[in-house]
Amino acid sequence: MTLLSVKHLSKHYEAFDLTDVSFQLEPGYIMGYIGRNGAGKTTTLKSLLGLIHPDSGTVTVDGLDFSKNERACKAMIGFACGGVSYYPRKRLKTITDVTRQFYDHWDESTYQDCLQRFELSEDKKINQLSEGMKLKYALALALSHNAKLLILDEPTSGLDPVSRDDLLTLFQKIIEDGEHSILFSTHITSDLERCADYITYIQDGHIIANQDKDSLLEAWRLISGKKTDLTPELARKMVGCQKNRFGFEGMIATGDLPQDPRYTVGNPDLEAIMVHIERKGETL
Repeated sequence: MTLLSVKHLSKHYEAFDLTDVSFQLEPGYIMGYIGRNGAGKTTTLKSLLGLIHPDSGTVTVDGLDFSKNERACKAMIGFACGGVSYYPRKRLKTITDVTRQFYDHWDESTYQDCLQRFELSEDKKINQLSEGMKLKYALALALSHNAKLLILDEPTSGLDPVSRDDLLTLFQKIIEDGEHSILFSTHITSDLERCADYITYIQDGHIIANQDKDSLLEAWRLISGKKTDLTPELARKMVGCQKNRFGFEGMIATGDLPQDPRYTVGNPDLEAIMVHIERKGETL
């Protein structure tokens, strides 16, 4: 069964429209949700969490319509974000004692296992934890009420490389049982290179890509060459083409790639794909 299904989600604001957003996530996978600031990621996540009410569309969690079963759906969702904010002088035990009261299916055994696994002490105060440990604590709370779907908003933002690597490894372990899934919104696309199975790309409130990561990477190639070799036909096929006095460079669909030794061709990463799609093709 599909764990998360988003169909035709739309929300109108005076200066922005989220339009016909649709995607789905099966159990046991990580989906990266990418797009530049203001593209609609936060509006989508707020809709999934019931913080705003979309004008149209449906959100289904493990087969349940969110609008009709909000309490049950929220019990299956765990949310964590970078820069987690708790009462800084409170001990973890105090925060947990309050949190567990909100969930009918709190599993104390799972919580204690998470504390041991994440090397967390309930006697520590929040202000004694690093940003990475704060996020691990948020994940411990989410996993302990049997949340099947984890929604992570910029979870690795501000973390050092070692802490980021540790958390990415943890995310992959969480989904190994085939029952949990993660929706991972981030600007650090290199993190998604490490752990994501699928990529959903939103631009100006519209989904422009929704496919497995490897297929998205295979769909594009970087191309560059001398300025005199940039033909009008090639320029029309390129995305984010830029020229300077030395030559040109841009991105092109793999199927449109010319078989010509004059051009230098390379494989883009997710960051390069995003940069070229958002680039307006201005001439330098």
